Amino acid sequence: MNQTDKENSILAHISLAQRIDHTNLKPTATETDIRKLCEEAWINGFKGICVAPTYVPYVREMMEFCPTKIEVCTVVGFPMGYHSPEVKLLEAEQAIGNGATEIDVVMNLSKFKSMAYMSVRHEIEQLVQMAHSKESVLKVIIETAYLDSFELHTACEICAEAGADFVKTSTGFAPQGADLDTVRLMRGILPSWVKIKASGGIQTYQQALDFVAAGADRIGTSAGVAMLLNQPQR
Repeated sequence: MNQTDKENSILAHISLAQRIDHTNLKPTATETDIRKLCEEAWINGFKGICVAPTYVPYVREMMEFCPTKIEVCTVVGFPMGYHSPEVKLLEAEQAIGNGATEIDVVMNLSKFKSMAYMSVRHEIEQLVQMAHSKESVLKVIIETAYLDSFELHTACEICAEAGADFVKTSTGFAPQGADLDTVRLMRGILPSWVKIKASGGIQTYQQALDFVAAGADRIGTSAGVAMLLNQPQR
């Protein structure tokens, strides 16, 4: 590998790292696991760290002196999404108060499937307004594995109308995670200012690049370190 190839490889490494939300949402995740997650994010320069709400204060403390800004992300209404709007709002407010800068909230799929679209939109609007008032980002997980083409269009339109910053594909708990064709469809439906987070089953460097090419702005994965270590050398 010549000098130019090495420089290009380093730039590609940095570019992808800045799209990754380094994630551990396992129900058995320990404090030791979360410490390791933070250390890996610090070393690799990931965009964010995504953990369960209970670990948000710990992550905030761990990353306090990190020389680069790494977003502290957590989940709300996770993983089913059918919590009441009041509970979701309280959960999000507490998470932001504890140090979260980004909230990934699960859309109420049960209400959505019942075609209670105004109710779903109102819930997201409330969460967006609260998050933005505290200078935080709101991502909506629509769980694409359960949506047909019409439902995908409708869910994306609701999220955009409600002012969501991101629409996210998956929780990782459904039968299927992120899908390239679905992300392409989402990019075609959503206005340019609404970003896409692809998550669920993205394990390799090439997969991550393919999702970025399809329109994903952020990659949610627990395999970020392995991705960068196995980056093809030119």
